[in-house]
Amino acid sequence: LGLVGTIAEGDVVPVDSDSDDSEDEEVGPGGRGSRGPGPRRGPSRGVFNAEFVFEEAEAGGEDAWTAALRQLRGKKAATTLDEKIEKVRQKRKLQEREAKQAKVKDEDAEAEDDQTKKKESEDCSRDEEDVESEDSLDDESIFMKADKVKVKEKRRSKKGEVEAENFFEDASQYDDNLSFQDMNLSRPLLKAITALGFKQPTPIQKACIPVGLLGKDICACAATGTGKTAAFILPVLERLIYKPRQAPITRVLVLVPTRELGIQVHSVTKQLAQFSSVTTCLAVGGLDVKTQEAALRSGPDILIATPGRLIDHLHNCPSFHLSSVEVLILDEADRMLDEYFEEQMKEIIRLCSHHRQTMLFSATMTEEVKDLASVSLKNPVRIFVNSNTDVAPFLRQEFIRIRPNREGDREAIVTALLTRTFQDHVMLFTQTKKQAHRMHILLGLMGLRVGELHGNLSQTQRLESLRRFKDEQIDILVATDVAARGLDIEGVKTVINFTMPNTIKHYVHRVGRTARAGKAGRSVSLVGEEERKMLKEIVKTAKTAVKARILPQDVILKFREKIENLEKDIYAVLCLEREEREMQQSEAQINKAKKQLETGKKETGSEGLERSWFQTREERKKEKLAKALQEFDLALRGKKKRKKFIQDTQKKGQMTPEERSQFEILKSQMYAERLAKRNRRAKRARALPEEEPAAAPAGPKKKKKLSVFDEELTNTSRKALKQYRAGPSFEDRKRLGIAQRKKGGNFKSKSRY
Repeated sequence: LGLVGTIAEGDVVPVDSDSDDSEDEEVGPGGRGSRGPGPRRGPSRGVFNAEFVFEEAEAGGEDAWTAALRQLRGKKAATTLDEKIEKVRQKRKLQEREAKQAKVKDEDAEAEDDQTKKKESEDCSRDEEDVESEDSLDDESIFMKADKVKVKEKRRSKKGEVEAENFFEDASQYDDNLSFQDMNLSRPLLKAITALGFKQPTPIQKACIPVGLLGKDICACAATGTGKTAAFILPVLERLIYKPRQAPITRVLVLVPTRELGIQVHSVTKQLAQFSSVTTCLAVGGLDVKTQEAALRSGPDILIATPGRLIDHLHNCPSFHLSSVEVLILDEADRMLDEYFEEQMKEIIRLCSHHRQTMLFSATMTEEVKDLASVSLKNPVRIFVNSNTDVAPFLRQEFIRIRPNREGDREAIVTALLTRTFQDHVMLFTQTKKQAHRMHILLGLMGLRVGELHGNLSQTQRLESLRRFKDEQIDILVATDVAARGLDIEGVKTVINFTMPNTIKHYVHRVGRTARAGKAGRSVSLVGEEERKMLKEIVKTAKTAVKARILPQDVILKFREKIENLEKDIYAVLCLEREEREMQQSEAQINKAKKQLETGKKETGSEGLERSWFQTREERKKEKLAKALQEFDLALRGKKKRKKFIQDTQKKGQMTPEERSQFEILKSQMYAERLAKRNRRAKRARALPEEEPAAAPAGPKKKKKLSVFDEELTNTSRKALKQYRAGPSFEDRKRLGIAQRKKGGNFKSKSRY
């Protein structure tokens, strides 16, 4: 009836002018759907008012990241890498200062006091400069030299495109004038859309939301940064609001390949569901298992999970199951369907309900029916707003050519780019975790503000690096492909590829971290002779002009010399890390021994029970070994130079810059060849049946025991034939007599006649 609620005796009466602030205070740590002690807004006031701005959208974006970090606060390392780098830098500067003082003392003994004081004051003021103190005026003139940028010519192919198989119902065409109000969305969703500042739906949202509301299976592809998350979350939320649940069960499952992407999708989902009663839960690796189990027992409407942690909960949380899942969504679906997630995806799909809606989304969606059949799509609708290889529309692509004998210049070129040209809001992608860590140390010693993100870091360190990069506390984020998919980091201006990635799909995802949501961005990729084939394909499919950047050779030589001078400092930082790691391991062993002595029992886990998995240890070991052998076999079959290269690098402790670059390229080639071999295999149907028969009990089947007559009649072996011709043996006659006596017969009397 639109009545205002009764104000209690202790409540503060709100003032109209401060309504925005009170609404912001209403959002508590429990999330957007929880009501705080603040005032309630009337049912019709401010829902569609264009002038009204919701303040809580900004706070909610940080809520998921803050909650994840809060769980991991107690797991920080003793000292950070940046502290070790700073310690080595200060030590080097002290040594340089002492060397300069000794030199000045020899040259001019009279003016020693004045000069040393002057130099100490100058050195103290230069601690945070980007370029090192030893650079002379001549060096500065070299650093100021500009790079040349040329346009690469495009060669158009005359071959026509192959038509897709009749597996899909195509719905890539959409109404361009469609707005959020025309999509028949509920008021809570429209209110949340307004709060987030969405004005017009993007092309993928215009195409997917109406089809998703019809309950059809979707296979969608759109460029990076075009709002695919909202495209699959909005129809799901509308379905949950329209048909509320009768019991606390999980009805929607969203699967993502990485932990950071899961946290981001969870954050967006909470913001869109903030004005409804829909509940969400996040289950990704690295976060607290017990907290997730408690949340799953309450039966959240929407579950966002990574495959490994989801299977862990399915096998170890008795009250949690997937039989009630109505909608299955795979974000970055092409990654979820590749070889690394194959066994886990089979297990999850086996446990899901067969009568469900399935939606697949990616910027590089596969069109292979053999891959899509594995998730049991039923008459899927194909919505390809962009091609598989389309990059963001406002992305400027640049490439730097690496000559065959100059592979060792990669580090110098990247350092020159980051020091001279691209100094902030930069993501640097490397092929290996080891190279990412080395680049972090090297750039840190150069005086740049750097962070790293890869699989060798703990979950606390990964989230902390992302938070610092988003808050502009660091200028450069060095990452592997773990950060290449789905992450929406606002303000990324430049993406630099240390080497070209494994495939064009990986390249599309990497450069998709910039030029998002209609903004401009730039990508700079270093291309060697062995990577030029991929460059030609990128230039061929590019819709805008591709540039070639050329750095002056004397700049590269100067930076290479600087890196060689820093090798001792890099080694010193690595030694400090190794010492700290050994200390932590020793402390952990001592603490464990103390605990065992105090309790008198061995530690067997948090509750004394080992967590189960859908594969045995032997099966998991066999699977890992098979992949490792396949990788090794593909990389080295008939490739003598690769075999020699790996043998040589194993003999050497320290690799040269050229060998490091070759190792990065080798990793890419190994992946590309493995992918090519998998694509050449004969296609086979992998669709699951609608109704699976009940699983037979484990173990070998017992054969039905044949009678003596059947055994003698059907046994055609040489031994049996020989025995039949010779007649029954003494043992056989004796055995027959015992059997007859048991039945009450007389063996002797019967045998005579």
